[in-house]
Amino acid sequence: MTAAPRSQSAIVLFGHGARDPEWAGPMRRIRDTVLARPDAPRTELAFLEFMTPTLPEAIAALAADGVRQIAVVPMFLAQGGHLKRDLPILLDEARAAHPECEISLATAAGEAEPVVVAMADYAASCLN
Repeated sequence: MTAAPRSQSAIVLFGHGARDPEWAGPMRRIRDTVLARPDAPRTELAFLEFMTPTLPEAIAALAADGVRQIAVVPMFLAQGGHLKRDLPILLDEARAAHPECEISLATAAGEAEPVVVAMADYAASCLN
């Protein structure tokens, strides 16, 4: 996990995972960009499969470090099967295992309006 100042809150960037470790490069860049901001919250990565840490492992480590507010941000384009079926189960289990933590779930990154606008801007720029 990424070393960061002890904080009561944290972000977990949650991705699917892949067998190729380079797949997580963009997520690491997003994490590093968050952490470069003044007063950045602790920010960690977690994965559904193939990569570590898993979401339960990441949440357990944060809870053990005294983090009490955790925002899980799915780094997915849309609400597919994993976000509709698998993630709610993982979150219910994490909330039961760590009742001292408030664990919230953000919208899938690809469905957030600022991300949609940024992707549209990028797509439009590809003709230039």
